Amino acid sequence: MKKRKITLFIASCMMAVGAMAENVCISTSTSSLVVDATKGKELKFVYYGAKLTAADLKTVGEFDINGGGYTNFAAYPTYGFNCDKEYALSVVHANGDMALQLQLESSETRDDGTRVFKMRDKVQPLYVNVCYRVRPQSEIIETWTEITNQEKKAVRLTRFDSGSLLIRRGNVWVSHLYGSWANEGMLCEEPLNAGMLVIENKDGVRNSHTSHGEIMISLDGKPRENSGDVIGAAICYTGNYKLRLNTHDDEFHQLFAGINEEASEYNLAKGETFVTPVLALTFSREGLSGASRNFHKWGRKYMLAHGDKVRDILLNSWEGVYFDINEEGMDQMMSDISSMGGELFVMDDGWFGDKYPRKTDNSSLGDWVVDKNKLPNGVPGLVANAKKHGVKFGIWIEPEMTNSVSELYEKHPDWVVKAPGRDLQMGRGGTQLVLDMANPKVQDFVVSVVDNLMKENPDIYYIKWDANMNISNHGSQYLTMDKQSHLLIEYHRGFNKVCKRIREKYPDLIIQDCASGGGRANWGYLPYFDEFWVSDNTDALQRVYMQWGTSYFFPAQVMASHISAAPNHQTQRVIPLKYRIDVAMSGRLGMEIQPKNMTDEEKALCKNAIAEYKTIRPIVQMGNIYRLVSPYDKQGVASLMYVDDAKQKAVFYWWKTETFVNQHLPRVKMAGLDPTKTYRIHELNRIDNEPLAFEGKTFTGAYLMANGLEIPYTHNVDYHKKTAWASRVLVIEKVM
Repeated sequence: MKKRKITLFIASCMMAVGAMAENVCISTSTSSLVVDATKGKELKFVYYGAKLTAADLKTVGEFDINGGGYTNFAAYPTYGFNCDKEYALSVVHANGDMALQLQLESSETRDDGTRVFKMRDKVQPLYVNVCYRVRPQSEIIETWTEITNQEKKAVRLTRFDSGSLLIRRGNVWVSHLYGSWANEGMLCEEPLNAGMLVIENKDGVRNSHTSHGEIMISLDGKPRENSGDVIGAAICYTGNYKLRLNTHDDEFHQLFAGINEEASEYNLAKGETFVTPVLALTFSREGLSGASRNFHKWGRKYMLAHGDKVRDILLNSWEGVYFDINEEGMDQMMSDISSMGGELFVMDDGWFGDKYPRKTDNSSLGDWVVDKNKLPNGVPGLVANAKKHGVKFGIWIEPEMTNSVSELYEKHPDWVVKAPGRDLQMGRGGTQLVLDMANPKVQDFVVSVVDNLMKENPDIYYIKWDANMNISNHGSQYLTMDKQSHLLIEYHRGFNKVCKRIREKYPDLIIQDCASGGGRANWGYLPYFDEFWVSDNTDALQRVYMQWGTSYFFPAQVMASHISAAPNHQTQRVIPLKYRIDVAMSGRLGMEIQPKNMTDEEKALCKNAIAEYKTIRPIVQMGNIYRLVSPYDKQGVASLMYVDDAKQKAVFYWWKTETFVNQHLPRVKMAGLDPTKTYRIHELNRIDNEPLAFEGKTFTGAYLMANGLEIPYTHNVDYHKKTAWASRVLVIEKVM
């Protein structure tokens, strides 16, 4: 491997402290991670935080080595000695030995800037590379491990984390996301106390319905949005994960993150290398929002499919017609979204099946042929109609799944995830089953689903890729019995192979990552996908909460947020259209509604909103987020804003989240503006009879950030149009 020095991001310095220690510093423009990489010794953790100078590096190293601080802890702890401590890696060697003593043999810098610390067990020929990488113009440090077995026989991996991090105890808090179907991305904030905090997923197929694989750690008290020191961590993996925050009887918290090892012990063959997923780390001195901005910029540049492009405004058919797909109805919806200024129409579930036509959710998955009774001209006819209306066309598939009532299952019952010799557990509709993605034949089939659609319809622009079932029966009919514990890992290896093949063949195809709503919101998926469906719950008020949490790690560009009907189909809540529009406009704007059921006035309001969203779309989807007032703080309001890199233009959102008589709401101070610049205010989606008092007025950035603007609690509309809800979207533009 060719080596080269990456001076911008990685620096090393030697210093003599007792034994010859070598401190290696991996830096971004604002942060540093330091390890003690002394040859023949265990790799030690020294520091992670604000960026160090060369003088700081020497001082920190001397202090911690002599003072017995951080460097008493391994950078990648292993099991076998000091067995009462937590560890990142544990194995059973070929001879039954369970101990590991890793010693540094060498280090190198790969061509892509990855710094690799090469270690070997003191006794057995088991090799572990601990890797760190900083990509140009990124505030994220990526870390992972590469475990290679050169022993005579297979080694059993019983834990195999991607990385570990040490955090000094104090008033430390953790923010993480939890939830369930239709309630994804909810925020939990709690102090780190003695004991173990475990955040994990065991779904097998999807990994963000319950907990999320990302956390924020506030180092200096209760989390604050725009001030305070924060560490952000995200495990970038499509499968089951586990994050552990251990607080032992010492001065530190320890973070461990990686693949969930439960039911997944891995038999590493001689000569085989096991590569763990990336653990992404960031440090911010600008609070939670600062850490979010770091993740968003890194994600758009390096992780997200088509991260440099804004997303289209679409109408999805699901809540409009559900399974009642027909050619006339699809044509009508295309015409409607086109007339309102939309750019894309997506036909959802219900379009396929021959022997078993898809009329409800209990049949036909796997039979990806058009139901000619519903669509006599097939998908080509729909694509032609979309062109006629001047919109792009998209289609829904669920290629990892089948139903027991399907031609596919009748032909290939051996393709489903099933414990050998045991009964099947079925999911949605009482018949849904998961295809075994470990099986190369299944992988070929899943690729063929996309291939067949694209060969017949090369003008398909967008695919909505769904996954509506977990792994309910642990077992693979493809894997041998000695590798049944590999199922949860091999499923996702197969899934990643499929996604890579599709992306290589169709690089321009836009693909949404949907999984019973927000079941696949993880950076491990997004190299293959352009966006995800935040939740099947489209209720605007609950979306304020769900999208707030989701924005901690993911930019608005990937958060599909749709205008839906009232009463809402999930909550039955009635929220005015203006509010629903304003919430949807804070993400990737779309519609999830039957336009023919809308009044002319409602259509006109949506048409205007779509036109106005297009003027702010680059700022919302590509700009820098500043969360201002959290709905979780129960102050009766939620507010955030997006600001472009040049601080020339910003979009401010304000939503009332509670309604009481004689209520008092906080005045929201803005953030992220240039204090020396002057900005003009303009309201979007106005429904008030009279403009706001500050419409068209100018204010300095300093004033707006120190004082904010007084937002009326209600809308000034005719009496019969008054509601309990209020929302505002303001454009803040620099005066030239």
